[in-house]
Amino acid sequence: MPQYCVNRNSQPNGDHEVHNLDANCSYLPDPANRHGLGNHTTCHSAVIAAKQHYPQSNGCYYCSPACHTQ
Repeated sequence: MPQYCVNRNSQPNGDHEVHNLDANCSYLPDPANRHGLGNHTTCHSAVIAAKQHYPQSNGCYYCSPACHTQ
């Protein structure tokens, strides 16, 4: 089951990106800027968990594309 984190820093549009730590994403935030979300079967449940901390959360285009919205 993949492990996820959310970036503590928002993107210019206000989104906090949710990343799959097991996907070797090139766009992972620095470790100090990661808020751990634990293990999730899908990015959808990881985004729901992220929204408890950062209501404007979105999946990373590169490592969580199924949860990325425009």
